[in-house]
Amino acid sequence: MPDKFFRSVLPGEPRELPKIDSSVAHIARVYDYWLGGKDNFAIDREVGQKALQAHPETVLSVQANRRFLARSVRHLAAGEGIRQFLDVGTGLPSANNTHEVAQAAAPAARVVYVDNDPIVLAHARALLTSSAEGETAYLDADLKDVDEILAGAAQVLDFSQPVGVMLVAVLHMLRDEEDPQGVVDRLMAAVPAGSFLVISHLASDIQQEAMAEMGRRRARVTAFFDGLTLLDPGVVLTHQWRPDSEAEAATPGVLWAGAARKD
Repeated sequence: MPDKFFRSVLPGEPRELPKIDSSVAHIARVYDYWLGGKDNFAIDREVGQKALQAHPETVLSVQANRRFLARSVRHLAAGEGIRQFLDVGTGLPSANNTHEVAQAAAPAARVVYVDNDPIVLAHARALLTSSAEGETAYLDADLKDVDEILAGAAQVLDFSQPVGVMLVAVLHMLRDEEDPQGVVDRLMAAVPAGSFLVISHLASDIQQEAMAEMGRRRARVTAFFDGLTLLDPGVVLTHQWRPDSEAEAATPGVLWAGAARKD
């Protein structure tokens, strides 16, 4: 799949960067600004600051979700010995990308990113840096096309060895009739025992007064982990999943999150 699969750019190797209009804000660069990244322009910072003032809870939730991603990847790489990651629905390059966190803990880690957003594709080369020992790759594929994802990822990942499957803030993009549970089940069926599943999922009911509805949505997210062994502390809000500091624990999030092992 030469038109849909892109491999690592090693340190020092020239990168092909997309043409960017720095006079117009882009949501990806606004996110980068919110997350403390450096790949943004003055217009992005201006728009991002206005959004922060108008909707601080949204920005804080974005930050909490990204920190959850980094903590979960670091735990799998440093604490569980995972050396392969399949990050589906990765979004735009930003601060603390999966390969950066994983390879900081384990330089030989290999990461395959999957997304089908044309804007992400345009920026894919920016994602594809790697340690000399490891590898990163990008696959242009839809979340629902599990067979295509697995075939492409197999060019870099060894599916006879454990894989960390990352589905961070992406499953809620699927409608019920698109069978998000089936997508999860098929991905996890393709990886061996010792693999892990990491999910964060929009909890649109968090702000509602009805606690019963909150419990229903949390139970739905927990069901994605059926047949797997949940890591402590189970399915919680992103900022409650093993925070590194009191500041992280105090940054509110509106996504349920969890990680589990396939035994």
